[in-house]
Amino acid sequence: MKAIRLHGRSGPDQLVYEEAPEPRPGPGEVLVRVAASGIIVTELKWDITYQTPAGAPRPLPIPGRDLCGVVAEVSADVTGVAVGDAVYGMLGYGRDGAEAEYAIALPSELAPKPHTLDDVQAAAVPLAALTAWQALFLHAQVAQGQRVLIHGAAGGVGTYAVQLAHWARAEVLATAAARNGAFLRDLGADQVIDYATTPFEDVVHDADVVLDLVGGDTLTRSWQVVREGGVVVSVVSPPPTEPSPRPEVRFVYFIVEPSGVQLRQIGGLLDEGRVRPIVDQVFPLAEARRAYDAGIHGHPRGKIVLTVSSAR
Repeated sequence: MKAIRLHGRSGPDQLVYEEAPEPRPGPGEVLVRVAASGIIVTELKWDITYQTPAGAPRPLPIPGRDLCGVVAEVSADVTGVAVGDAVYGMLGYGRDGAEAEYAIALPSELAPKPHTLDDVQAAAVPLAALTAWQALFLHAQVAQGQRVLIHGAAGGVGTYAVQLAHWARAEVLATAAARNGAFLRDLGADQVIDYATTPFEDVVHDADVVLDLVGGDTLTRSWQVVREGGVVVSVVSPPPTEPSPRPEVRFVYFIVEPSGVQLRQIGGLLDEGRVRPIVDQVFPLAEARRAYDAGIHGHPRGKIVLTVSSAR
C-alpha cells in the first residue's frame, strides 16, 4: 500500500510517501480502508510517535491519529463492527496511524461516520473534538451559565471547544487573532479578544474555566483570571513543578484518549447541526509534507486533512 512514513524526527522533511506493508488485523482488531486523515502537526514531536507504549523504537512509523474510512476486515472475535461499515475514529498511541491506504483500529476507537459529513469533514473531527469534549465535560465539568475562556480558539481543538461550550450554554470568551473575530462569533463565542492588542487579563475576570491550548506565557497569565474554585485545563503544559500560584484553583493537564462512545455523542451533535467541522485546507496523501508545512506556518483555522484517493 501507499503510506506516509517518518524517516527521522526533524520535522516534515522526514515524511516520505512510499510503499509500505499492508497491515493485517490481529485478535480484537479491525482493518480500515482509509478515505481521509486529519493531520496533527504536534504528533511529529511526540516520543510515542516513534516508540511503542513500552518505549521500544518503531522503525519508519506511519503518523495520523484521525481517520475516516470503510471497514475492510474484522477479526473473528470482533463484534459490533462489520465489513463495509463507514466509520471515523481516533487511533491509539504507539502504533502506526492513518496516513496510509489501510490502518489498524480497535473497535472501541471507532464510531459510525456522521451521515451528514463527507469523508474529509469526518476526518477533521476525532482527535480535536475529543480533546475539546474531554477538557470541557470530563475534566472541567462545564455547566450552563459558567464563564469559559478558550485560548487558541481558532485552531483545530479550539473551534470545537467554542462550539461545545456554546452548546452547553456557557458564556464563551475566546482569544485569537483579530482576523478570526467574526468567524469565532459565528461559532458561538460571546466575546473574542485579540491577543495581539489586548491582554486578556485586562478584560477577563472571575472565569470558571480556562482551556489552555497555547501554553507558555499565556498559561502563566491565566491563573489570575480564574475565580476561586475554578479550573485551568491545559493540553499543552504539564502541572507546574513549583507550588501552584493559586492553590484554590484546580489545574488539570491531560492527554486525549480515543473513545468511540464519545464520538457517537459528538456525531449526534454534528448530524443535528449543533457542531460543525472546520476544514482549512485539503491535500492528497502524497503531499503530506506540504500539508504539515501549512499546519506549522500557516496558522490554519480548524483542521488540515489528507485525502487517500485510492481508498474511496
